[in-house]
Amino acid sequence: MMGPVLAACLLIILSTAWISQANEALCKKDGGVCSCNNNKNSVDCSSKRLTAIPINIPTDTENLKLNYNKLRELEPTAFHGLKELTYLDLNYNELQTLPEGVFDQLVELDELYLQYNDLKSLPSGIFDKLTKLTDLRLFNNKLQSLPEGVFDKLTQLKTLQMTSNQLRSVPEGAFDSLSNLNLLYLRSNPWDCSCKDILYLRDWIDDNKDKVTGAQDAACGDQQSKAVLDITEKDAASDCVSPNTTTAIPTSTTTPASVIYDDIHEIKVPQENFQKFLGYQEPDHLPTQPQCLMSISGYLGLMMSLMLTSAAILYVFHFLKKA
Repeated sequence: MMGPVLAACLLIILSTAWISQANEALCKKDGGVCSCNNNKNSVDCSSKRLTAIPINIPTDTENLKLNYNKLRELEPTAFHGLKELTYLDLNYNELQTLPEGVFDQLVELDELYLQYNDLKSLPSGIFDKLTKLTDLRLFNNKLQSLPEGVFDKLTQLKTLQMTSNQLRSVPEGAFDSLSNLNLLYLRSNPWDCSCKDILYLRDWIDDNKDKVTGAQDAACGDQQSKAVLDITEKDAASDCVSPNTTTAIPTSTTTPASVIYDDIHEIKVPQENFQKFLGYQEPDHLPTQPQCLMSISGYLGLMMSLMLTSAAILYVFHFLKKA
């Protein structure tokens, strides 16, 4: 009897044609994946449990909502062709990283919301093409550091929110190009006020406290006991290792057999192609490609074994009959 995993695999294959037709229904009135307001060039894909971005978003879209989904990663070309986009909302997803160049064609973008994700770092130059951006929200992520010059091209930026991350310092000159900034939230980060690196942030806050709201709330350490603005050179006397420094792993380190065994069973299978033909349904409850292949392979192997066994039995009977 056909196993449940094999049955699921066959069901996936048979549903591919239906999913393809469903993709074509995006923004139509007959129950597409997303809803559209053509008069406002707006596409709302929020709260759809999406694991991949729809591929046929209209190229004249100006307002795109992808918040409250299950996005863990983005294709580098996810937003290519959307050159009219001014508003992009990706908050409340599960993004752990951003591919380089993913926003490069969004030259008209005004607002970018990336809050409430799992971002630990940002690629160099990730915002360089967003020269018209005025509102950037990065709060409630897991950012541990910022690349050099990450905000240098954002000369029109007015609001920058980085509350509730894991930032200990910012690169020298990080905010120097933000001449139009009037709101900067930095609180609830473990700013390391014992390192000299923090002095740039202290001086920048001091120089801009009359025109930029919120930056003066940045406080030292996990306990947030002392304002960054109030630290002295004596407080920040240490030469600290940059958070971007990578510590080499000793070559003599051995890995326990139990860890190796666990790794074998926890190998992550790339889901990009799988998601493309799954459409936008949550795939967690469905078998992965290797599972499908293994199931089909096992099924065919079993059938082959039965055929060979039957042939062997028939041969034996034939031989005995002759004898």
